[in-house]
Amino acid sequence: MTDRLAGDSGAAIHDAVREAYAERVVDGGSCCGSADPVSVAEQMGYSKEDIDAVGDGANLGLGCGAPLAMAAVSEGETVLDLGSGAGFDALISWRAVGPTGRVIGVDMTPEMIAKARENAERVGADNVEFREGLIEALPVEDESVDVVISNCVINLSPDKSTVFKEAYRVLRPGGRLAVSDIVLTKPLPPIVAKNLAAYVGCIAGAALMDDYLAMMRDAGFDEEPRVEMKSAFEVLGGDDPMVKAALDAIGGCCSGDAQPTASSTDCCSPAPQQPASSGCCGDDVPAGTSVADVAEEELDLSEAVNSIFSAQIVVTKR
Repeated sequence: MTDRLAGDSGAAIHDAVREAYAERVVDGGSCCGSADPVSVAEQMGYSKEDIDAVGDGANLGLGCGAPLAMAAVSEGETVLDLGSGAGFDALISWRAVGPTGRVIGVDMTPEMIAKARENAERVGADNVEFREGLIEALPVEDESVDVVISNCVINLSPDKSTVFKEAYRVLRPGGRLAVSDIVLTKPLPPIVAKNLAAYVGCIAGAALMDDYLAMMRDAGFDEEPRVEMKSAFEVLGGDDPMVKAALDAIGGCCSGDAQPTASSTDCCSPAPQQPASSGCCGDDVPAGTSVADVAEEELDLSEAVNSIFSAQIVVTKR
């Protein structure tokens, strides 16, 4: 994986995200050290009962909230999980819908689909299925589900408005969309917005909160959503692997001891020594950059960290 975004290519972004998350499930570890998935899930708002019930393997410590806490899933409903990963939220949904309900997970990463199916079989979740596909083109019938959930996945999409339109399409009238996602209160500095490691780490692809809600409304959802927001780093904690990757992408190059590298499996290797004639961040900070310029850049990065939030949003299909 390179550490730069390849223009506006949706396919390139999908490939980079698919590669990074495939490595998470195959290697069973994080990019920048290890975080305890149970602690991460508890930090995001999951109950110990739910975490224990789905067992090891489904909880990879990914996500930025607990969308089911606001989704109010009832027995007998059909739930669709966008970006279902190893099946964590889908299997918790399975416990809520009971034997008369149904759960569908959609993910674009074959390794995640295989792991999710293995986890569902292990716990005997016969009414849960996982389908490989894009959340921008859901392999799901029109008006066939009651609840759509998603946990820190829509921010990774290069076409978020289409994701919301697809969610609207598959929901029955009166159905709910419940998401946990990373949003922004101000635009990111270009050095962060163009960084692929920050994109895969759920930062660079995040939308402004106002734009995020506008895309929901444009898709047809209720204009009065329920919204809760907290600092993303407060919700996730410093041990979250994607937070570490994103923070390194934001500040590691010029101001820290580590930086993302070309390999997504070793994103926190020590920053290489730079020749005196070159800039510390390659093309983004040219040689000869003044101390004042660097200070201004670091101020922008500090403000960027404070503009990143975890949002819990529930909207209804009109």
